Amino acid sequence: MPDTLRGIFPVLQTPLDACGALDMSSLQREVVFNIKAGAHGLVFPVLGSEFQFLSDNERRHLVEVVIAEASGHIPVVVGVAGPSAAVAQEHAAHAAAAGAEAVIALPPYIAGGSPAELLHYYRTIAAAAQVPVFVQNSGAGMSPDFLGQLLREVPGIHYIKEEAAPSAHHISAVANLHEPNCWGIFGGALGRWMISEMRRGACGFMPAAELTDVYVACWDAFQAGDEPGARIILNKLMPEINLATLLGMRVCKEVLVRRGVFACAAMRQPGCPELDDEDQHELDAILADLEPLYRI
Repeated sequence: MPDTLRGIFPVLQTPLDACGALDMSSLQREVVFNIKAGAHGLVFPVLGSEFQFLSDNERRHLVEVVIAEASGHIPVVVGVAGPSAAVAQEHAAHAAAAGAEAVIALPPYIAGGSPAELLHYYRTIAAAAQVPVFVQNSGAGMSPDFLGQLLREVPGIHYIKEEAAPSAHHISAVANLHEPNCWGIFGGALGRWMISEMRRGACGFMPAAELTDVYVACWDAFQAGDEPGARIILNKLMPEINLATLLGMRVCKEVLVRRGVFACAAMRQPGCPELDDEDQHELDAILADLEPLYRI
């Protein structure tokens, strides 16, 4: 087994300007910010990046910007999910050519697939990418046993990102399969169950990108054997996680604005709630508790 991917791999948010155009300067700042914050890797573009609201050309260009800005300092895991195997194949081949360390893919995200179709979808991605593949199980209903089948039957699949509820139980179930091709299981869902999932064998997490330094502090404490200290940090994170769960990724973008990374909190996703004065007041209080944990 080669050196495996471990730690905090923040999902980058896609920055837009006030007119809705892609903001490349803010994206470059986001990459640098996360490297300085101690991220162990980066993930882009996936659900937290609003990938499904980007054109294919936008996705490819943004991936190239992220990988170029990371400059090999930390690995970049590129999201390559598509509505079909053919579309995902194109994104996987592009990710490999652009220099991705690994790729990650939801199942086809417009219409689901049968087990045979999902096997074909992931075989197509793995063959095109020729780098390790993460299977993202987020609301897709793939059972631990089926994930084990993917690990056994699709060369190149080596990681699972488990978010199907109850994710902690699913992480235990996948870990207990003891599949030799499984190099690691990551958690998601903004890291809200980090402690339980680390205790069950999770080797990394893919939260949003606005509080990477705080997530890294939680990870470091747990890895050093200080579970009580890690719990204290996660408890400080939970109000922001809850607010983002309630109001969407605009909360994460607003924090990036406040931290001097983004110029604007505009969303590409239609219908995402605006933050009103009371939301901003709540965020003031939450960030006041978190600021002592900032690294930058």
